Amino acid sequence: MTQDPTPAQTDAETPGSAETPEAPEPEKPLLTLRDGLPPVVDTDAGLAEVATRLAAGTGPVAVDAERASGYRYSARAYLIQLRREGSGTFLVDPIAFGSLAPVQEALDGVEWILHAATQDLPCLAEVGMRPSALFDTELAGRLLGYPRVGLATLVETLLGYRLAKEHSAVDWSTRPLPEPWLEYAALDVEVLVELRDRIGDELEEAGKQEWARQEFEHLRGFEPTARVEAWRRTSGLHRVRGRRALAAVRALWETRDEIAERRDVTPSRILPDASIVIAAQAMPADRAALLSTKGFHGRGAERYAARWVAALRQAAEMDDADLPTRSPRGDGPPLPRAWAEKDPVAARRLTLARDALTALAEEHGLPVENLLTPDYLRRVLWTPPATREPAALATAVGAQLTALTARPWQVDLAGPVIVDAILTADAEAAAAAESSD
Repeated sequence: MTQDPTPAQTDAETPGSAETPEAPEPEKPLLTLRDGLPPVVDTDAGLAEVATRLAAGTGPVAVDAERASGYRYSARAYLIQLRREGSGTFLVDPIAFGSLAPVQEALDGVEWILHAATQDLPCLAEVGMRPSALFDTELAGRLLGYPRVGLATLVETLLGYRLAKEHSAVDWSTRPLPEPWLEYAALDVEVLVELRDRIGDELEEAGKQEWARQEFEHLRGFEPTARVEAWRRTSGLHRVRGRRALAAVRALWETRDEIAERRDVTPSRILPDASIVIAAQAMPADRAALLSTKGFHGRGAERYAARWVAALRQAAEMDDADLPTRSPRGDGPPLPRAWAEKDPVAARRLTLARDALTALAEEHGLPVENLLTPDYLRRVLWTPPATREPAALATAVGAQLTALTARPWQVDLAGPVIVDAILTADAEAAAAAESSD
């Protein structure tokens, strides 16, 4: 007879017993095209038909664009996908047209659904396509606190379909485009309308639909910010010592960028960042020395050797006063790590505000950077309003945030936190000064 376990003994602890393993969750079905693969539209007649059919459709339109990132210098669209209820799916080759004005006219007043809109809006604008209204499923997922907001993940999580992504990094400037690539592209808009509806319901349930509306309206005017001193993003720059070597990195980077733009090739395909850093550290004086420098390689290393040597010579001959500094010259506040030394009270303001905003973001279930852009926070706290009267300070902080393009919902939530950080840091500083007297 088998002895019964004691009351404190669980089934898992009973000798000879084992927990029954849970059955693995069945794999979700792979998303497929409901209407088959449409042809690529690359004629004026075809584009006119697309516009007519889109205008006859109902509801919002799903929009996506494919670029040749990693292959081309430009960020232009090489394929545009559209899908609307009652219209179907369309694949448009924008390279065949000077403008997609007929499509823009057909979609006047129609809400666009995009995923990660900031990636696609600039290249769509290049061909004359600008939304009257939009819904960004990625941004909506962030506002709802989803930890992963990629399109494939949201489609699987919310709609129950797997979305193949094996062609996400291909060269979309290829012509003709292979059929498997086109099918992948069409699938990106296949259920975007359904995803928008599902996420829209969740936003409403969470009381965040107004936040999302303000964010989406703000996105309509999005334009990519030109990077100031973009050469400072060179990978491995931290290994470069000395201002003259920094000047060499800058000269090589700018030379590479000129070549890449002229050839419409992504810069790293001409010369990798690692080679720029190696050449800047070695500072070879001629072509032979450059090409014999260990680690200096790349498709354009030898072909443009004379250009690289000229860039290095330019840096070597530069006046000391013109050499770049280690830190970029900008119009914003210093790096946060320097605040404690430059302005201890400002550093305390920043610490207090960061901690409070992190807690507030957790309370509302969204990333803290979506609650308020970190750069906005630093700018306001480094140069806060002069007044310390609470009501006037709150008004002035709100005005500063609004001028920085923070949305009203962000001002409402983050403004009081910033005001409290300013007043608390000042009070602590005053108390410390009084106790030291």
